Amino acid sequence: MAAAPVAAGSGAGRGRRSAATVAAWGGWGGRPRPGNILLQLRQGQLTGRGLVRAVQFTETFLTERDKQSKWSGIPQLLLKLHTTSHLHSDFVECQNILKEISPLLSMEAMAFVTEERKLTQETTYPNTYIFDLFGGVDLLVEILMRPTISIRGQKLKISDEMSKDCLSILYNTCVCTEGVTKRLAEKNDFVIFLFTLMTSKKTFLQTATLIEDILGVKKEMIRLDEVPNLSSLVSNFDQQQLANFCRILAVTISEMDTGNDDKHTLLAKNAQQKKSLSLGPSAAEINQAALLSIPGFVERLCKLATRKVSESTGTASFLQELEEWYTWLDNALVLDALMRVANEESEHNQGASEENGLPHTSARTQLPQSMKIMHEIMYKLEVLYVLCVLLMGRQRNQVHRMIAEFKLIPGLNNLFDKLIWRKHSASALVLHGHNQNCDCSPDITLKIQFLRLLQSFSDHHENKYLLLNNQELNELSAISLKANIPEVEAVLNTDRSLVCDGKRGLLTRLLQVMKKEPAESSFRFWQARAVESFLRGTTSYADQMFLLKRGLLEHILYCIVDSECKSRDVLQSYFDLLGELMKFNVDAFKRFNKYINTDAKFQVFLKQINSSLVDSNMLVRCVTLSLDRFENQVDMKVAEVLSECRLLAYISQVPTQMSFLFRLINIIHVQTLTQKCVSGDPALLRTVLRRNQCPIVQTGPKEGGLASALRSQADLQENVSCLNTSLVILMLARRKERLPLYLRLLQRMEHSKKYPGFLLNNFHNLLRFWQQHYLHKDKDSTCLENSSCISFSYWKETVSILLNPDRQSPSALVSYIEEPYMDIDRDFTEE
Repeated sequence: MAAAPVAAGSGAGRGRRSAATVAAWGGWGGRPRPGNILLQLRQGQLTGRGLVRAVQFTETFLTERDKQSKWSGIPQLLLKLHTTSHLHSDFVECQNILKEISPLLSMEAMAFVTEERKLTQETTYPNTYIFDLFGGVDLLVEILMRPTISIRGQKLKISDEMSKDCLSILYNTCVCTEGVTKRLAEKNDFVIFLFTLMTSKKTFLQTATLIEDILGVKKEMIRLDEVPNLSSLVSNFDQQQLANFCRILAVTISEMDTGNDDKHTLLAKNAQQKKSLSLGPSAAEINQAALLSIPGFVERLCKLATRKVSESTGTASFLQELEEWYTWLDNALVLDALMRVANEESEHNQGASEENGLPHTSARTQLPQSMKIMHEIMYKLEVLYVLCVLLMGRQRNQVHRMIAEFKLIPGLNNLFDKLIWRKHSASALVLHGHNQNCDCSPDITLKIQFLRLLQSFSDHHENKYLLLNNQELNELSAISLKANIPEVEAVLNTDRSLVCDGKRGLLTRLLQVMKKEPAESSFRFWQARAVESFLRGTTSYADQMFLLKRGLLEHILYCIVDSECKSRDVLQSYFDLLGELMKFNVDAFKRFNKYINTDAKFQVFLKQINSSLVDSNMLVRCVTLSLDRFENQVDMKVAEVLSECRLLAYISQVPTQMSFLFRLINIIHVQTLTQKCVSGDPALLRTVLRRNQCPIVQTGPKEGGLASALRSQADLQENVSCLNTSLVILMLARRKERLPLYLRLLQRMEHSKKYPGFLLNNFHNLLRFWQQHYLHKDKDSTCLENSSCISFSYWKETVSILLNPDRQSPSALVSYIEEPYMDIDRDFTEE
């Protein structure tokens, strides 16, 4: 925010005052009205006119006023700081003044983060407030940026120690005083300049922390290609710095949240994509490309992600860094807990050494193993997040290739038991701002981030077979051989030198922990999503049998039927996984019938399906497709399953199909269509990783926090699949020349519900939108074709037939909408 020009010399109070300043001081013999000084300063900062800085007052006046208002001498110190920080200063005195100011602000910042931020709206932090009000923030920005000014061809220099003090003071002011961070974010040249301060190890941590906070509130995303010498800067980071730098990268490579309530609808996404095509790549996409162009960047991230605890940085240097981080507590989730562990260790060692008459070992040189682990977890969180975002970006195939080459998956497999899925400590600490029921801990966050990475890695990509080891790949080949079907080409093409080693691959390890997960676990949703992504794409009998042999189907049915899971998001993930596991697989349906072996169990299963068709529609689609295939096969095994399986018999009934079809069309319309977000909401995860805050208010006794909030946003209420499932039912009816029958039955159901025309008009709009959405998206059309084994041309033909404007066509929707209720010409984008 622009500030009024300041007179040169030892303060504007002793020089010529501007007319605006004189007007503001009127009525008190050249001095401001005492009761209105702070108000006038705030008004001056907002308008850029009048009083804006301490240098506009005399030192005598400030000292006199300080006695009454108790400003801790901060305005006087700012006045001196301005005087001693001119261009030709040696900055020695300037640094001494900063040393006086710093503790006054750091104490308030520490109070802010250690009091669990209770009643922060009602609490004032006078020192940081006064420091900002009298122009301290703008003055420090000017001091920091002095080296950018060239005088007679020479660049000015300030010491790292002085830069560090300036950064600490700025950060503490941001923590306690509302609006400061946003004002700094508006200074784009300053934000870019901050990156240059990360070249020094002495100022790296403070700089990275301040940048992270600034970028978190910046309206427009910064472009990394504007950072001077970005490639050199990142290449020169050591591994510890690179891990911390990932905190910044997480903000710069994730698409920004627009804040619109309807931003997740397909209508809004399509409009945004059309706009993006004309505007070119987004800032996040440009930043991703800039990072991928840095030599060795992804390789170093893979090494960080797979580094073992014993290979972490030296204990002394880490504890020293940890002490610095403690003063920046906002930047880490559990540093207070870690320091408490370190202190306890130190006291224990000191007591033992006194008893033995030996010199005690400082906690600086003896780091507890628990702290080593937490240190590694927090680093890996940042790195896995960045890798996950890159995997979902435009350069996905390039990132996949590099991740495979640098053996990320085998490395994570080796860390699975000891670090990623290690057992929780019995004495888990509750974090500041959280309660005992909250699940926002680094351990839990790492598990969720790990599962999100696996999900993104496996989703519709041939590299998914790297999740297996050589023995398991051989097992896939044996399954294909026994079934007398060709081996999957992707299995044959898998580079065996890049797969998991050890007795079990990563997918098998995941299945093992999934089956042991408690009923109320926060991870059930994410585990099911990760395993389902392995099955997505063209249906593979060998893949299905690999998972069926490990008891996955029985586990899912137990969760759905016997535990009667009530969580909608978890149920949706189970139904989706079950559908992929059973689709076209006779053995899976036999196993299903063996487990659901009573009418009572089957009724519970149907109740779960019918309780929310949005959640179960993918299973309905898979069973419908399977039924159609089985009915066209001549095989004793298939015939046996068709005659015995309750689920297939239920789906085969026309009334059942019509009931599903009617409800599927009725629960969606164009304005509310949404599509599955494969890996959850990155913005929410980023918020929790960045902040020591619970993302949702805890209202119930059972669950809350990160896992709950992320699950509720990841793909709950995905409903575009309902439209595709309804199309599958009608396409199969068309194959059997029964499409007019199904449309006629829909018309009758409309009339019986007293809503003539409503359903078919809505379906007409949905199909028009379907054409817009799918006919211009190669990936989406390929996914539909692969998952249904119905050619996309047949999808398009069926939609065209249904949208035929000829009222004489028996397969056109308009033939079943009576003239008084016709509403198909209305723009479906209108509310």
